Amino acid sequence: MELKEYRFDEVTINFDKKRVPLSGAQREKRQGNFRYYGAQGVIDHIDDFIFDGTYLLIAEDGENLKSKKQNIAQVVEGQFWVNNHAHIVQGNELCNTRYLCYLLNSMDLSGYVTGSAQPKLSQANLNAVTLFLPSITVQERIVECLYLFDKKNAVNQKINDNLQQQAELLYHKRFETVNRDKLPVGWRIVRLGDVATISKKSFNPAKEPEMMLEHYSIPAFDEAHFPVFEPSTAIKSNKFIVDDSCFMISKLNPTTKRVWKPYCLTANAVCSTEFIVYKAKSQDLTDFLYSVIDSTSFSDFMCSHVTGSTGSRQRTTPSDTLAFELVLPNAEEIAEYQGVVSPMFEQIKCNAIENDRLKRLRDSLLPKLMSGELDVSSIQL
Repeated sequence: MELKEYRFDEVTINFDKKRVPLSGAQREKRQGNFRYYGAQGVIDHIDDFIFDGTYLLIAEDGENLKSKKQNIAQVVEGQFWVNNHAHIVQGNELCNTRYLCYLLNSMDLSGYVTGSAQPKLSQANLNAVTLFLPSITVQERIVECLYLFDKKNAVNQKINDNLQQQAELLYHKRFETVNRDKLPVGWRIVRLGDVATISKKSFNPAKEPEMMLEHYSIPAFDEAHFPVFEPSTAIKSNKFIVDDSCFMISKLNPTTKRVWKPYCLTANAVCSTEFIVYKAKSQDLTDFLYSVIDSTSFSDFMCSHVTGSTGSRQRTTPSDTLAFELVLPNAEEIAEYQGVVSPMFEQIKCNAIENDRLKRLRDSLLPKLMSGELDVSSIQL
């Protein structure tokens, strides 16, 4: 396969001048349904958009430029807003936008990144990146192959989103809209702290340097809702130990809801200390209480109990959440509800595991297709 050498700016159209950063205070007054992107993905939703179409976002700054725990490039479609922490480009007639995304995420760009405390990939340095590209026809064929994995991944994610929304709606209709002054027999109002505890069992990675960890981090949630598997030497701070009886929510910036039921695929599951980790006092309540912390009323409660200045570093104090009042139905009603939602949560887990497998398979094919080791013309789709 013949490859030609280009500078990045020879094969792309740059839209950085159209970016508009908004402060946390500005975004707070402009909440809506349009995605607001930063360096590594969606960080908020606001009431308007700048871009409409298919674009490639590339992180301009942030620690991930050096660690590459997440992809630095992502294709974004539809209507959205971008701040000044992500470059935004499209491929021209020489370069397919999706192919460029796959290529950048497979490359070592460390030589173009400056700064140690705050790594940065400037527009000038990005433009100077050397790319080796096959013909546009071959690029499009490779994208066609790889995109099959991404489309299946997207279908699974859509199913998971739908299942999560169904569970949320069912909880809302059955337990959030009930008249608290006229509860059915056997139902009562309790505080979260009456039925759940906060687990703070800690893990110090420095004491177990040879251990491979199943790490539930904020970036892992934001990127794929799937844990990162990494050696303890790659983790620089203490974590909370989690197991499959736990359910958790991020205390950081609760306006962006991050609720997780850990899959615990190994015996070494840990999570960021930015999560509040709960355990039901009775195991028969686990999925019901997971629905509680995933509810709109609990999100509103967390947002009304934040500390810190307006912006990107507001937090809810974990102990404050135990004062949240919820409707606790009788055992029969809880069993009936969990009989419906527990299989949904299990399917979400299965789909997430399949998505991770598809991603790893795609990533193993990527370098072979791009190098010509696998002849893309011989692949039957």
